[in-house]
Amino acid sequence: MHSDLREIPNFTHMKILTAKQTRELDAYTIEHEPITSIDLMERASTMFVNWFTERYPNQKRYIRIICGMGNNGGDGLAVARLLHEKGYPVRVNICRFSERGSDDFELNLARIQSIENLEITDIYPDHPLPEIDPGEILIDAIFGSGLNRPVSGFWAGLLDYINGQASAIISIDIPSGLFADQPSTGTTIHAHRTLTFELPKLAFLFPENQDKVGEWEYRSIGLSAKFQEELESTHFFVDESLVRSYCHKRHKFDHKGTFGHALLIAGSYGKVGAAILSAKAALRSGLGLLTIHSPRCAYEILQISVPEAMVSIDRHRHFVSEWPEPGKYQAIGIGPGIDQKKTTVDAILGFIEAAQQPIVIDADGLNILSQNKEFIPRLPASSILTPHPKEFERLFGKTNNSFDRLALQRQLAQEHGIIIVLKGAHTCIALPNGHCYFNSTGNPGMATGGSGDVLTGIITGLLAQQYRPEQAAILGVYLHGLAGDLAAAELEHHSLIAGDLINYLGKAFMQLCER
Repeated sequence: MHSDLREIPNFTHMKILTAKQTRELDAYTIEHEPITSIDLMERASTMFVNWFTERYPNQKRYIRIICGMGNNGGDGLAVARLLHEKGYPVRVNICRFSERGSDDFELNLARIQSIENLEITDIYPDHPLPEIDPGEILIDAIFGSGLNRPVSGFWAGLLDYINGQASAIISIDIPSGLFADQPSTGTTIHAHRTLTFELPKLAFLFPENQDKVGEWEYRSIGLSAKFQEELESTHFFVDESLVRSYCHKRHKFDHKGTFGHALLIAGSYGKVGAAILSAKAALRSGLGLLTIHSPRCAYEILQISVPEAMVSIDRHRHFVSEWPEPGKYQAIGIGPGIDQKKTTVDAILGFIEAAQQPIVIDADGLNILSQNKEFIPRLPASSILTPHPKEFERLFGKTNNSFDRLALQRQLAQEHGIIIVLKGAHTCIALPNGHCYFNSTGNPGMATGGSGDVLTGIITGLLAQQYRPEQAAILGVYLHGLAGDLAAAELEHHSLIAGDLINYLGKAFMQLCER
């Protein structure tokens, strides 16, 4: 059942690197740009200061920068000097882990020690902690991504003390105590904002770290693009340049047959709305023809609500109990609102056996699979499953944390030759080739009933238009989130409903594909 997916060229991808690879990238840049390590630190610190001053202009409150003695602390000392030069009131605390810090830390310490009116105070183990005035802005530069063990003891107490202050906390590169590429078990800073350098870090993409990272952004500091291409990674961050390269251009003599015919098996008594949402989304994705297979109770509703679609009527009045011949459709979507009655279960499992082309499966389709797991290996190659975390758990079992769940998701996509779209704030798309793509669009307003039905329709519609399955999944998720972002910009997060995603899908295409 494994598909013969062509590789997407890696040079167009934004890789998510391990902490070790990031250190290698730094070292390569220093050697081959060439640039000294202290000057690369200055570049990163300047980038942070420019970002910081955009968000906190003309501050009269003290900026307290709490530094460790490694290179993250060196960044903090350089930031202190640069902010002082811009007229910001700055205080510095240095956490004295040892007698001497890294070479670049010591160089930056020497640079600031001669500055007048810049208060520098050391923090020693088992000594009183510094008094922090209410409202001070705290910049965390204590432990960087080179941390190799959980923070405990006195220094864990310091992190807890910082977290307890009535202050905004901003972390340089990574919140202290957080591991970039594995679960974090010790005490961590709970930052309100984090600016990370060059590339996103894997830990930032998982829900258990949301309160530790806060709102995060990444900015390039000019590390070697050549070496980034050479580094091996199975994790990627989906940005606009990647998905724009997928967009199909339309030509003057194209016609509805050019853009494919999709089948959507959806709806049941009381859940026809799911079929409508999914169908409208499929049509808005650029699909040429759509047939909806639904029970008889949905006929009039669908004909009125989605006049652009054809309707295939099941013999059962309230539930799907049979299926159309799958061969004439370029793509098939199953699941929105179909319920889990026995007649429907039998029909869906039979359809899976009969289909040869990839199937997009969501909602009750996934619940049916979770109760009949022996059918997962029988799915057509490159089928696309779109579970939310609970559906994933029902399908594949519980895991201890997001890192373990990612490993399982990746393993199962490879093992079964399918694409698993695990929905969330950074939806992860795992491909049969072992690559995992994290989405960068979307917002909390999209956490509303019917949003998943819209995604099913979008991906099914793209698949029918001859997008490769991996492209349909990645582009579909990105467009879905982008439509949500455009809708939220005008309507605000709290008031978003699933229908808004469909209404803004055209603007999402315009922003992405019409440039």
